[in-house]
Amino acid sequence: MASGKKQVQQLSRQLFRLSLVDGVLSPERVAGVLQYVEKHRPPHTIAVLKAYQRLVATEVARGRADIEHAGEIQPALVEQIAAAMARKYGRRITAAPRRNDALLAGLRIRVGDDVYEASVAHQLATLAGTL
Repeated sequence: MASGKKQVQQLSRQLFRLSLVDGVLSPERVAGVLQYVEKHRPPHTIAVLKAYQRLVATEVARGRADIEHAGEIQPALVEQIAAAMARKYGRRITAAPRRNDALLAGLRIRVGDDVYEASVAHQLATLAGTL
């Protein structure tokens, strides 16, 4: 079984590398990889696809700044945040703003596994000792 798990990981990483063009995930390449897997059905197909999906999802998250905000947010601010994150991480970052009234005021920005928060809700929770 360990050998099968190792094969799954190796194949999923190989498929993921084939999905990149100049270090950037290519939707066309991802579609090609999925067509290849569908046509050729490697051993442990479902496990390979699950591992591949995790790699792709992680890569997508690395290139996106999820910006949660309370109230209105100006498009120029969204663009400034995306540009700042792109400079910080040294890669293209696209912004995905989403309203979250639970923040009360302020922002929460997530890029991959990194979270930056400057919200009233976070400050109140810190003061209350719940974080």
